[in-house]
Amino acid sequence: MRAENSCGDNTAIILLSGGLDSITVLALAQSQGYRCYALSFDYGQRHNAELESAKKISEHYGVLDHKIMTLGLNNFGGSALTDNNIAVPTSLQPGIPVTYVPARNTIFLSFALAWAEVLDVHNVFIGVNAVDFSGYPDCRPEFIQAFQDMANLATKAGVEGKKIQIHTPLMALSKAEIIKQGLALGVDYRMTVSCYSADAQGRACGVCDACRLRAEGFRNLGVADQTRYV
Repeated sequence: MRAENSCGDNTAIILLSGGLDSITVLALAQSQGYRCYALSFDYGQRHNAELESAKKISEHYGVLDHKIMTLGLNNFGGSALTDNNIAVPTSLQPGIPVTYVPARNTIFLSFALAWAEVLDVHNVFIGVNAVDFSGYPDCRPEFIQAFQDMANLATKAGVEGKKIQIHTPLMALSKAEIIKQGLALGVDYRMTVSCYSADAQGRACGVCDACRLRAEGFRNLGVADQTRYV
């Protein structure tokens, strides 16, 4: 456990989507002694099932505060997740997939950075992953390092020596390893929604990339997948 102090080193902001990875990150951070805030985004995605899960997860874990920011990235479109005219693929595609949302993690981390300054919090956790990821450029360690360098140049906190650390505890883990770690921490993955095309009840489609990676993780670990499918 981390010792509490007056510098905000035992508090953290968790980017909480309501999916499998983000609940694991929240559980990990709390297990390490962090007192957690949660930040979620209604960015114009296809469904709000993940956000409903994020609310339940925040309540379950007793976070200090949970904010849901409205961004409206669907006004730009350019992604199958924010433009209903672009179909969510049901098979692997070469290159960066159409489910990539332009600059999404840059935008999300920028909001977390702003809130961290207001709260005098020096730790931000995000569940990006470079092993079982879907080809997104903003899930790579090079991006995280570049953002952290920028954050400590562009903020009052950074200039005054209160460095803000971006934590990516899942970066080098496979989906099965993430699930194994979460189960060891008592995570109930039935609370989560990871599907790109979930229905209003939060039931997963079972065929999108997010569903495929999630199902493979449970299968490779050899444990039952309790995801609710349509």
